[in-house]
Amino acid sequence: MIKKKIKFIKICGLTDPDNALQCVNAGANAIGLVFHEKSPRHISDKKAETICRNLSSDVTTTGVFVDKNYNFIMKKVNRLSLKAVQLHGNENPQLINDLRAQNLIVIKGIFSKKQPYFKDAHVYKHASFLLAECGKGILPGGNAETWNWADISTIKGGLPIILAGGLDPYNIQNIINQINISGVDVSSGVETCPGIKDLAKVRQFIQQVKNHQ
Repeated sequence: MIKKKIKFIKICGLTDPDNALQCVNAGANAIGLVFHEKSPRHISDKKAETICRNLSSDVTTTGVFVDKNYNFIMKKVNRLSLKAVQLHGNENPQLINDLRAQNLIVIKGIFSKKQPYFKDAHVYKHASFLLAECGKGILPGGNAETWNWADISTIKGGLPIILAGGLDPYNIQNIINQINISGVDVSSGVETCPGIKDLAKVRQFIQQVKNHQ
């Protein structure tokens, strides 16, 4: 059994300010705001601004983007004072360098079933974290697709890994007892409907992660 402290507990795809605050109060240290128009969890700038304003400065507010350019991303970063950017498409590695130069945490999504694949991890060596997900659903993320999480053992390069995809309060303990990760990212597995989290499930999920520590 692998024991490693999970440093990053992210609840992603939040759309309601009160819901976001309650997730943080339950123990999440990062939240994800999705700026992808095709996602059912896409959030307006106005709501995102309210969410970020209501959270304490130690919460890693994260904008999630799919194949957006530097100017688009930085406009959101500056308006919302985001602390992190998650790139969940097939972005050019140079974008990571440009965003890191702005003192941002940069999380790069890589996938077992689509590009960029796990084998491409070395291309994104300047990211702060890699986020490992299946990638076989119709959306870039939040598909609730379970997969062979042990496949992350094929990821090379030594960057810390955040695990996503198909996680929920009932499987997370078993998963993190078997694989070596630095963070977890959950969305649909703790939802009542897209963008709104079931707080009982959020608390249970976070408790299961913390029981691993």
